[in-house]
Amino acid sequence: STGAVKMQPKAEELKFVTKNDGYVHIHPSSVNYQTKHFESPYLVYHEKIKTSRVFIRDCSMVSVYPLVLLGGGQVHMQLQKGEFVISLDDGWIRFVAASHQVAELVKNLRCELDQLLQDKIKNPGMDLCVCPRGSQIISMIVKLVTTQ
Repeated sequence: STGAVKMQPKAEELKFVTKNDGYVHIHPSSVNYQTKHFESPYLVYHEKIKTSRVFIRDCSMVSVYPLVLLGGGQVHMQLQKGEFVISLDDGWIRFVAASHQVAELVKNLRCELDQLLQDKIKNPGMDLCVCPRGSQIISMIVKLVTTQ
């Protein structure tokens, strides 16, 4: 056979972009350092350090729905060039939704989850699995995340 074969990047070549620091790399002591491919381009991390360059440690890949539902900041939805875009963190993270209906459902589910968590904070004794509203929201999120 002939032609070019796509190769996975070497561990030291793999990099990610952060809002404040630009490119960051996974630290060589991290469990994920040798990982050459992530199903999602998004990582969450616990620690960021700067030595010869900026590194992250204690990182985990996160897929789109958990990021939209559990990520910080407000969720916004807008129409851009005929596509419905869901954005987080003042537009820093953006996703194109399959349709207006999907975008609205995801945004509404996030609002419901935020309200449920506020209710839980106000009433710590509330059992989210027993309360009808809580169990419905949690079951919908579990279904969404496990079937994406």
